[in-house]
Amino acid sequence: MGTTSELQSLDKLVSNSLSGQDLQEFNRIHYGRISNHELEIKKNNILFGNENHFEIAAYKFPANKEETRKPRIVKVGVIQNSIAIPTDQPVTKQRCAIFEKIRKIIETAADEGVNILCLQEAWSMPFAFCTREKQPWCEFAESALEGPSTIFLKEFAVKYGMVIISPILERDEVHGDTIWNTAVVINEMGNTGHPVFETSFGKVAVNICYGRHHPLNWLMFGINGAEIVFNPSATVAGLSEHLWAVEARNAAIANSYFTCAINRVGTEKFPNEFTSGDGKPAHKEFGHFYGSSYVTAPDGSRTPGLSRVMDGLLIAELDLNLCRQIKDKWGFGMTQRLDLYVSSLSKAVNHDYEPQVVPRD
Repeated sequence: MGTTSELQSLDKLVSNSLSGQDLQEFNRIHYGRISNHELEIKKNNILFGNENHFEIAAYKFPANKEETRKPRIVKVGVIQNSIAIPTDQPVTKQRCAIFEKIRKIIETAADEGVNILCLQEAWSMPFAFCTREKQPWCEFAESALEGPSTIFLKEFAVKYGMVIISPILERDEVHGDTIWNTAVVINEMGNTGHPVFETSFGKVAVNICYGRHHPLNWLMFGINGAEIVFNPSATVAGLSEHLWAVEARNAAIANSYFTCAINRVGTEKFPNEFTSGDGKPAHKEFGHFYGSSYVTAPDGSRTPGLSRVMDGLLIAELDLNLCRQIKDKWGFGMTQRLDLYVSSLSKAVNHDYEPQVVPRD
C-alpha cells in the first residue's frame, strides 16, 4: 500500500548506483561483508511472490567449521505486511483479508524450508494505537491462546513443523479484560505461550517494538541464553528511520546473538482525524511505515533490508555456532561488569540517589 512518492529501497538505490570494487567496498563497510551470501529462491516462489505483490529475499550467515560441534543450521523468516482493505470496513472483514494475504506468504516460507517465522507487531490489524480511539480498534484484541490469529497460525505450525511468533493485541480476560501488546510463540506442535522459548531449532526471544530502544532489554535476553532475538515493530518514516538500521544491529553485536528486525509497511488511513501531539494539523494518516526488515549476525554483518513499500518475506539461514565463536573472539562476556552494574542500578532506583559526577574543581 505504499505510494509512488516513497523511496522503494535504500539498499537497491545504492546497489544500482555502484558496481565492481566500489560496490564491494560499500558492502564491506555497510553490511560487514563483501558478499551478501544470497540464497537461491525457488523460481515458482519468485513467480508466486510477484503475482501476489510481495518481495522474497534470502541470505546465509555461515560459521567456521568446528571439530567438536556440528553446524547448527536454522532457517528463520520474517514477514512485513501492509493492511489488506480500508480501515472503515468491519473488524472481522479486515482481519480475514490480512489472514488471506499472510497465508500465501507463510506457505511460501514453508516451501523454502523456514523453521522459525516471525510476523510484525500487531500484524492482524491496522496500527490504530496512533488514533487514540478505543472503538472499534479494541475489538481487534483477542485471546493469546484461543483468539482467531492463534487458531489461524496453529494450522501452519503443525502442518509445516514450524515455530511461529505472532505479535498481537491481546485481550487478557483472566486479568480484568486488560489489553496487552503481546507476542505469542506457537511451537511446531501447535502449543502456545509467552515470550522467550527454547525451541527445537534454538533459543529465541521477542523484544516488542519500543523495547528495542532499551539496551538492558537486549542485555537480559543475552544473559538468559537467547540465540535469536526478534524485534517485531511498527514505526514510521520521520520518527525513527535513522535509528532503524542501528538498534537491532548494535544489540546483535553487544550480545553475540542474531537479531531480526521486522517493521510494518505501507500507509494506513483512518476514518477520523487525529493529532500526534506535535502541534501539527489533525490528519488521518500516522505516516508511512517503511518496512526495511533485516537480520543481523553476532559479528555485526547484516542482510540488506526488504522494501520500504512492499509486503515481503526475508529468509536467513543461520549457523547458531557463530554465537559462541563471536563470544570467543570479542570476549564481551568476560569484560562486562555485571556486578558493578547491579550495584549501581540498585542505588539509582532510590529517590535519594545522587549521580556519580566528579566536579571540575
